[in-house]
Amino acid sequence: MLDRTVQPAFQQSTSFELIQPETVVLKNGIPVIVVRGGDQAVAKIEFVFDAGKWDESQVGVSYFTAHLLQKGTASKSSYEISNEAEKRGIHFEVSPGHDFTSLALFGLTRNIAEIFELTREIITAPVFPQYELDQMRAIYAQSLKINLEKTSYLASLELRKKLFGPAHPYGRDASLEEVAAINREWLVNFHAMRFRNFRVICAGKITDELLRSLISYVESIAIHPSASTTINDTNTPVSSGFIEKASSVQSSLRLGRKAVDRLHPDYPALLLLNHIFGGYFGSRLMKNIREEKGLTYGISSSIAALKRASYITVGTDVNKENREVAMQEIKHEMTALCHTPITKSELQIARNHFIGSLQSEITTPFAHADKIKNLTLFSLPADYYQQLIYKIDALTAVDLQQAATTYLNPETFTTVTVG
Repeated sequence: MLDRTVQPAFQQSTSFELIQPETVVLKNGIPVIVVRGGDQAVAKIEFVFDAGKWDESQVGVSYFTAHLLQKGTASKSSYEISNEAEKRGIHFEVSPGHDFTSLALFGLTRNIAEIFELTREIITAPVFPQYELDQMRAIYAQSLKINLEKTSYLASLELRKKLFGPAHPYGRDASLEEVAAINREWLVNFHAMRFRNFRVICAGKITDELLRSLISYVESIAIHPSASTTINDTNTPVSSGFIEKASSVQSSLRLGRKAVDRLHPDYPALLLLNHIFGGYFGSRLMKNIREEKGLTYGISSSIAALKRASYITVGTDVNKENREVAMQEIKHEMTALCHTPITKSELQIARNHFIGSLQSEITTPFAHADKIKNLTLFSLPADYYQQLIYKIDALTAVDLQQAATTYLNPETFTTVTVG
C-alpha cells in the first residue's frame, strides 16, 4: 500500500521526445508538415507566411494585411466568412509577428476539411474592403491611444528603439500618423508580394482522408516565391533614457542588450543564466526586489530570439520613489552573477526547473507542432531541443559565471525609465 506520508523519490529526466513529423512537398513546392497525435478528434492547420514586420514596405502594413485577410474575399463578405466557420465550429486565428505571419484553423477533424475551399479563397483572393480597413484602423488607433498612456508600453517601445534604431523593423511600432496613412493599395501590394508562398503545419488527429483533402486544395494554389528582404543591422550605442509622465504614480523600468541566436555555442548557458537571474518565480530578481525589498509585484528577465536578432530584456514597474533603488538592485544582481559563482544548490534547482518547464511544454500534439515549427522556421536541427537539454544539464557554475561576464555586465545594458 502506498505510504502517502513519505515523499516520493525525485526522478530527474533529460529526455525530450518530439512526435516524429511527416513532410510532404507538393507539386507547387509547398511543404506540408504533419504532426499526428492526441486522443481527441481535433486538428489544427496552420499556414505560415514570410510576411512579418521585417518585410514591410510601409510601417504597419503587415499587421493590417494579416487581420483583414478574412474580412472579405472575391465572393464572400466578412459576415459570410464568419458564418461559414461558425456553422462548422471552426476557429480562425491570425498571428502577425516580427518575422512571420500565420493563419491557423482549429476544429473537429471531421469538419475542418469543409472549410478548406474558403481558406484557399482567404489566402489567394482577399479584397480588403475599404469599410473594414476604416473600422480596423479606428479600433487600432483607439487601442494605441490607450497604450500610449501606459508607462509599460512606452518603456518597452523606447527600449526596442534604442536597441535596434527607430527605423528598424524590430525597433518600431506604427504611430497614430502612420496608422492613419495606411491605405488599401498598400495591403493589396503587400499581399501580392508576401502571401503567395508559405508552409503548412498540421497537428492533431490528421487522418489520411483529411490530409488528401488538404493537399488537393493547397496544391492548386499558384505559388510566387517571395524575395528575401535585406536590412542592414544598426550598431546602436549603450544609452539610458528617461521619459517623464507626471500623471503616472508608477515608473516602468526596462533594461536590454543584444544577445546571441539559438545556434550560438553560448546560447544554452545564456538561457539557464537568464532563468537564474529573472526567468522564473524563484529567480534572484524576484527574491531580491519583490520578496526581500517589496519594491514591485513582479519583475522578470527574458530572451527574445527572433529570426535575425536576439536580445535580453529586464522589466518591472515600481512606485516612482523606488525607481532609482530598483535600478540599482537590478544592476547589483547582474554584478553578483558576474563576480560570484552560483552555488551548487541554486544551480541544481534552477536547472531542474528549466528542464522540467521545457518538457512540460509538449503535452499536446499542438505543442509538439509549435516546437517543430520553430525547428523549421529558424533552420534548427531535428534534435535541437534534446541537445539543448543535454547541454544545459552539463553546465557548471564556472560556465555560467563566464556567460554572466559576457552577457550580464550592467555596463553593456541600455536602460529606459518612464514615469
